[in-house]
Amino acid sequence: MKIAYLEDDTELAATVCDWLRQAGHEVDLFTSGVACAQAVVSRRFDACLIDWLVPDLSGTEVLARLQIKLRQAMPPVIFTTGRDSEEDVVAVLNAGADDYIVKPLSRPLLLARLQAVTRRQQGVAGASLVQDFGRLTVDHGRRQLALDDQLIVLTERETDLALYLFQNIGRALSRKRLIQVVWSLTPDVDTRTVDVHVSILRRKLGLTPEFGWRLISIYGHGYRLDREKDSV
Repeated sequence: MKIAYLEDDTELAATVCDWLRQAGHEVDLFTSGVACAQAVVSRRFDACLIDWLVPDLSGTEVLARLQIKLRQAMPPVIFTTGRDSEEDVVAVLNAGADDYIVKPLSRPLLLARLQAVTRRQQGVAGASLVQDFGRLTVDHGRRQLALDDQLIVLTERETDLALYLFQNIGRALSRKRLIQVVWSLTPDVDTRTVDVHVSILRRKLGLTPEFGWRLISIYGHGYRLDREKDSV
């Protein structure tokens, strides 16, 4: 099994890498969330082991980045963290993680959890998620959006942003988070870029009350995509 491992604690990382390699796995270690996300998007991994708190991009932000880029071929993701409250566990599982292990890590438990999540993936890998909103269809597997059965031409960034918004309907998303997830901390991206892309999506996808949507600007924060309750 080829594993992408994100951990900025060098001592812990060395120990866990030894465990995994002794068990016959191939491990690529990353201390940067951005570097980990970029590698998993560009290369094939069988599983991801991700620390929640790393300096540049949190584990949940790495997960979100992978979800919009790899929806059809998303490897299973296990989070490792010292945070053990019920709220933390629920939050990370709701964000899309496959499992959650509280530090300090146990070698037998870690190896067993890796085997379990990869077994659950068998037979369902590659399945796409299609959201059908009547006149608007969002195919996360194919990274395509169609309006009235006509594919909408979007740039890569517009597609990334659209898919992320539809994965988070009803949630307030800050401009900072959108930049981190969609633009992956590109240094020259500012909040105005987010505003321009949101405006383009609102127009191209018909995200207006007339068609049952509200793409709301939250002053000083970001955006929220809402579905009108009485829309079909």
